[in-house]
Amino acid sequence: MPRHQKEAVSITTPHVAGDEDIGEIRNIVGFHIRLAHGAVYRHFTETFAELDLTQKQVSALWLVHDHPDVAQTGLAQRMRMDRATTMAIVNRLEEKGYLVRRKSRSDGRKQALNLTESGRKALATARRAINQHEQWLKSRFSEKEVTKLIELLTRIHE
Repeated sequence: MPRHQKEAVSITTPHVAGDEDIGEIRNIVGFHIRLAHGAVYRHFTETFAELDLTQKQVSALWLVHDHPDVAQTGLAQRMRMDRATTMAIVNRLEEKGYLVRRKSRSDGRKQALNLTESGRKALATARRAINQHEQWLKSRFSEKEVTKLIELLTRIHE
């Protein structure tokens, strides 16, 4: 059965010659953050088209890898998401065979999350794609600028 390429979702329109005159909105920080997010999301979607994983799913796999036996509530806290959304992500990854839930050894009321062998392989493939995506993104800045950009963005989301 042939694999169908997923259509990339575009949340913003790429820059087109002649659209430079945007008026006063040019000074609105949120406008530029939205445009930057759109460009980054578009590239991420293109890079991950064949993996059938979302950004949130990759984040969950990575965090479970780095924190074996993490409780679902702990995963939600680390991802800074509500428990219901985290549960939906965990359910989807479990359906794909990438995660398993077991009773926690330290607290029988909690479920411990761990990667399966398929989950480890999917994460390894995703990490290669992330490295490609990060190279694309960081190529626009010097190392010093990347460090400063991370510092500035962290001020917004923390």
